Amino acid sequence: MDRLALILLIIGGLNWGCIGLFRFDVIAAIFGGQVSSLSRVIYTIVALAAIWCISFLFREREIVRRKHPNN
Repeated sequence: MDRLALILLIIGGLNWGCIGLFRFDVIAAIFGGQVSSLSRVIYTIVALAAIWCISFLFREREIVRRKHPNN
């Protein structure tokens, strides 16, 4: 779930970058405009992914130790 949320958040961030730099909304262009139902669903899914990623700020970092052949 975390990886999917990050992928969606990256897509949303890149879309916002295109809007800010080029005034071009990729999602709207692909799915029929900002007010189309499909675009609004995509925007909502990306927003939910962003909300999910807020939880990353409050999680403990897990340290993964891999066994090294020389240890």
